[in-house]
Amino acid sequence: MSKYVKDLISTELRQRLEGVANAVVVDVIGIDANQNMVLRRTLREKGIHLMVVKNSLARRATEGTPLAPALHEAEGTLAVAWGGEDIVTLAKEVARIAADSRFSPFAARGGVMDGVAMTAEDVEAVSKWPSREEQLSLLVGQILGPGSQLGAQLLHPSGLLASQIEKKGKEPDT
Repeated sequence: MSKYVKDLISTELRQRLEGVANAVVVDVIGIDANQNMVLRRTLREKGIHLMVVKNSLARRATEGTPLAPALHEAEGTLAVAWGGEDIVTLAKEVARIAADSRFSPFAARGGVMDGVAMTAEDVEAVSKWPSREEQLSLLVGQILGPGSQLGAQLLHPSGLLASQIEKKGKEPDT
């Protein structure tokens, strides 16, 4: 491949990966064509992109970007997966697919999160974290918890008093 063609491909890859800070590098070699289509459709439905790329061209295209650490020492053919809601959602989906026997050679090889390289074990660990949506619900629960507890504590004595007054109002005078 001539230097001119390599530059064109690198520029195209750089444009496609522009703005991507989190990605997972996966191994897709050995998946037959039909399963590859099913895999890509499954990922697409989740908003995840998958691109098979030659590692030397990927290194060239990501040089100086947050994705560079993931591809720095990559060998062989690889695929880069990015997208989804966040890196946790991406890692969860990659781990789920890797566990599915239909896509048996599919496996995480590493990745990058906020410019820091991750190993395959790191990707597996991140897949066990709560997703962004789950983290937000936990945070909202922690924020609202003390307020609702305070409200209940303030209303409880007044509720007791109101019930005593109501009870006293219903009793006949003797």
